[in-house]
Amino acid sequence: MVNTVVGRVVRFDGARGYGFIAPDHGGEDVFLHANDLMMPESFVHSGVAVEFEIEDGDRGLKASSVRLLDRSDAGPETASPGRDRAPHGPAASRGEDGEDPMCDVLGVAEYTRAVTELLLETAPDLTGAQILDIRRRLVQFGKSHGWAED
Repeated sequence: MVNTVVGRVVRFDGARGYGFIAPDHGGEDVFLHANDLMMPESFVHSGVAVEFEIEDGDRGLKASSVRLLDRSDAGPETASPGRDRAPHGPAASRGEDGEDPMCDVLGVAEYTRAVTELLLETAPDLTGAQILDIRRRLVQFGKSHGWAED
């Protein structure tokens, strides 16, 4: 049985030909390879809504048959991530008294996206499997320290 999923591209590196998609239903981001695109690679960038199938790859979940989401089919579950959240950033994170809080707690999806961006920027030679493993461990670490929560 084929399972079609809707999600948003978290990151795509055209030079390396891979990236990740965050499924709208939650869970771990899914590895995306350029060979699995059913659209021009130039359409793929962070935040683009896509529809895809999930397969079990040799090293974890992998997207296949990735295509742009037809916006006429989009329901409320495809709204932009974080749209209903409070504003964030240095000014928005201050308490009523103007003092900085001890620590901002991120949702797991936002924490995962931040970790993915950091890994891709600082260690571009990592493989998709290495990124998934490191990211999974960092999310567990973040949860255990109260930096990320479900």
